[in-house]
Amino acid sequence: MFSFLEKYFVPVASRIGSQRHLVAIRDGFIAIMPLTIIGSFAVLINNLPVKMYQNALDSIWDHGTWTQWGGNMWGATFGIISILLAFCVAYQLAKSYNKDGLSAGVIGLSSYMTFGTFGEGGLSGLSTGTGGLFVAIIIALLSSELFSRLSGNSKLIIKMPETVPPAVSRSFAALLPAIITVSLFALVRTIISAGFDIPDIIGSFYTAIQEPFMGLTNTWIAALILAFIPVFLWTLGVHGANIIEPFMQSINLPAIDANVAAITAGEVAPYIINKPFFDAFVNMGGSGTTIALIIAIFIIARKNKQYNTVGKISTGPGLFNINEPLLFGLPIVLNPVLFIPFILTPMVNVSIAYFATKWGMVPAATIAAPWTTPPIINGFLVTQSWAGAVLSLLLIIISVCIYLPFVAMANRTTKAQENKEAASK
Repeated sequence: MFSFLEKYFVPVASRIGSQRHLVAIRDGFIAIMPLTIIGSFAVLINNLPVKMYQNALDSIWDHGTWTQWGGNMWGATFGIISILLAFCVAYQLAKSYNKDGLSAGVIGLSSYMTFGTFGEGGLSGLSTGTGGLFVAIIIALLSSELFSRLSGNSKLIIKMPETVPPAVSRSFAALLPAIITVSLFALVRTIISAGFDIPDIIGSFYTAIQEPFMGLTNTWIAALILAFIPVFLWTLGVHGANIIEPFMQSINLPAIDANVAAITAGEVAPYIINKPFFDAFVNMGGSGTTIALIIAIFIIARKNKQYNTVGKISTGPGLFNINEPLLFGLPIVLNPVLFIPFILTPMVNVSIAYFATKWGMVPAATIAAPWTTPPIINGFLVTQSWAGAVLSLLLIIISVCIYLPFVAMANRTTKAQENKEAASK
């Protein structure tokens, strides 16, 4: 089976993982990751459920004033996330074509703004926040693709004398492609608004497509699929997390934003599935909940030199959810024994965590803590509750129990192989 998959499936998965548009989306999200973390911690600042903390800040400043600090950080991060992404995705795609990424990013942002909804105070509605995320990605890709092709046409490049500063030369070289690109998107927006009587395109798109799509991904079946794909690809040696990252991020930010808005309004958070949920309850130690595999190795395979050595090397990175030393050191990749618990464990964990959240035993994840946050601590931070930490600990214990018999089996297989090799010498 592995030979068949390696021959026919891995090349396809590798091509998907290196597809330039998906890579541009992934790298665009990575570029704004620090800001999403800042925005999430702004929520933590305003809503940390510790009475002593709230009272201490209230004694320094009245509640309505000090919460403006977190609110201002939120407005400067999640509040402009679609604008940032329009620039970053367009930039990354143009760079993959070896074109002027900075100009492409600016043009991508400008093209997206042609679809924005403007009020008396400037941009309004969903244009800047997570509601415009899908439209921002689509326009960024299309505008950057168009700009990259136009900028490759020598007839559209205004050449300046060599004495002109490089920055000025690049601006003039991008002038005509920029005019054509932005003008076309402005024309499309005009036709849609006037011809179909849709004044708020982004709002209409959000209501008709993005919001229903978010609901479809917020199911147990979707959770199982999202847990299965990356680990299955990893067993074949393909970086599954990178392949699924653009999809995860496209549902992640709107889900967090909607959860925060609901909780602030005193309502139940509507979305269970988001990236913090997976980081806290599924990807503990890395894909496959491999922190549990490390523990299982120390429990049952300490005398196995290879496993013990790899386990020790992997412990430090594993505490921060980095598991490449384990994946390729044991290995787990193309391993007919360990690939079973490596796939099974995330499926079990995501099911338990999903229903624990759905039934109100654990709060929904609302904080995008750094993915390198150690397990258990991450569970507390993303849910702002000790229940999240307890669930993380419980899932690690369950995961260790799943890994133990397979580690024992792999350990026996390795010893038998070593004995056979020693006998043949």
